[in-house]
Amino acid sequence: MKRDKRHFMAWLAAIALASPLQVLAQDRFPSKPVRIVIGFTAGSSTDVAARVLAQALSQSWGQPVVVENRPGASSNIAARGVATSAADGYTLFVGTIANTINASMQPASSVDISREFLPVAMLGSVPNLLVVTPSLGVDNFQQLVTKAKADPGKISYASSGNGTSPHLSGELFGEMAGVKLLHVPYKGSSNAVTDLLGGQVQAMFAPASTVLPHIRAGKLKALASTGLRRADMFPDLPTVDELGLKGYETSVWFGINAPVGTPPAVIEVLRAGIQAAQDTADLQAQFKAQGIEVVKRGPREYGDYIKAETDKWSRLIKSADIKSE
Repeated sequence: MKRDKRHFMAWLAAIALASPLQVLAQDRFPSKPVRIVIGFTAGSSTDVAARVLAQALSQSWGQPVVVENRPGASSNIAARGVATSAADGYTLFVGTIANTINASMQPASSVDISREFLPVAMLGSVPNLLVVTPSLGVDNFQQLVTKAKADPGKISYASSGNGTSPHLSGELFGEMAGVKLLHVPYKGSSNAVTDLLGGQVQAMFAPASTVLPHIRAGKLKALASTGLRRADMFPDLPTVDELGLKGYETSVWFGINAPVGTPPAVIEVLRAGIQAAQDTADLQAQFKAQGIEVVKRGPREYGDYIKAETDKWSRLIKSADIKSE
């Protein structure tokens, strides 16, 4: 009995010693290179934002922070790989709007970002712009709504694919405005914009950075931005929300997520590092040059945003009966 008691006391002592050591180890994070995995190809706004962040974190931490592109299956391949990796903070995933859409578009095969990852910090977003061709003959948002109501299904809008942010932006607009537009999906935004400029389609909800040169050249008309606040690069352009569709919001957003089980102390080091980088003039300037807006949200706020986005797109996908390709 006394021997059992001695073993029990020794076990308690070991636990007491282990806890401070564990905290100390986490305080020293990172002590080796960190990987940030993206589910899209290099060159996208998400990729650019992650690389700017990685550079800032490398300088701050004195450890390499490497960006790895692992495209495929609307970022599900990358998500699955990171979700099943060690939960130690050294392998991170860039969560995006695509992941919240996938939850309803591909429920059987998609990774549930709200269940299989912990939110660390939201990084930024690129607002979509509602643009039309000059040949459509509308000069403002209300004229577009009026024309769409007069000719249901006649005004076509392009997207970068079925179930993408530009597609669902159009579906949400149609539902809230009470109009019917004709959706024309393309394989990628470049093909969609090419046909938009050529007049084969008449409108698009496009990432601001994608259509900015064509707006400046007078080849496209910007009618509204889709964020809840005006886009930094278009401060004079009203939002869809301002123009009457209250609560309308869509954007290409992204944030950093860690596998479930990552220690809270490590999450806090990551959050602090990311948000310190967001405060630097260098990161802000590089984001602005790419049309990316800095969005600072910590774990709780970012987690709430992921849930709200997942719920919003789930409801829309079901009500509009949108199917995956």
